Amino acid sequence: MAAIAQARAVTSSDLWDEDTARRYDDASAGMFTPEVLDPAVDFLARLAGGGPALEFAIGTGRVAVPLAARGVPVAGIELSQPMVDQLRRKASAAEIPVVVGDMATTTVPGEFSLVYLVFNTIGNLRTQDEQVECFRNAARHLAPGGRFVIELWVPGIRRFPPGQAAVPFDVSDRHLGFDTLDMVTQQGTSHHYTHLADGSVRYGASNFRYIWPAECDLMARLAGLVPEQRVADWHGAPFTSESESHVSVWRKPLAAGA
Repeated sequence: MAAIAQARAVTSSDLWDEDTARRYDDASAGMFTPEVLDPAVDFLARLAGGGPALEFAIGTGRVAVPLAARGVPVAGIELSQPMVDQLRRKASAAEIPVVVGDMATTTVPGEFSLVYLVFNTIGNLRTQDEQVECFRNAARHLAPGGRFVIELWVPGIRRFPPGQAAVPFDVSDRHLGFDTLDMVTQQGTSHHYTHLADGSVRYGASNFRYIWPAECDLMARLAGLVPEQRVADWHGAPFTSESESHVSVWRKPLAAGA
């Protein structure tokens, strides 16, 4: 897969800087553990079926590097050059080619058996129009019969009592995290307070637009994709009304009406 591509206008996504990129792997260490990562890689490798895969928002290669080690050719699109620089410490451009650009409009050459987007990252696109374009961009890159996969949380709206402005998602000795959500615009901000070794506290925030599973299905339909599977996690647990996350799979039809 050549690394030549078309990169277009930057989206409304937050742009991660060099300092954030350098700290990313350590700050997200829990997402790199075998019990978290292996089921995701297993799931994606099965769907790729030996064909090439494209990761939107490839980041530092948390998923792409072990997936490529399984023999799946992986390419990526990533908005942040500093994140790509961190990826290059693990894999060369020949091993995992990456184009710097946004995942709603940037294109890479070739067709893929699998396009995937993990760890809630579609929410980084902060308008509905951009999220629809992300689905269309996935469909644009898929070979007939290929699949688009996203991993996404289910908004915890039911946990909001009247008048409350935020809901916690992580409370631990080292980290306090909570989301503020706007019910009208579906805009949100994740707030992170991290206790450092020297006793100080570092604050960080990231902005997003939350999406409901049914809204994802409509976006997929607009992109010409058909639903194939929805489970609660990478292990394949059933998706229910109590699920707090989902892994959803849509397929590009083999032909019109297929």
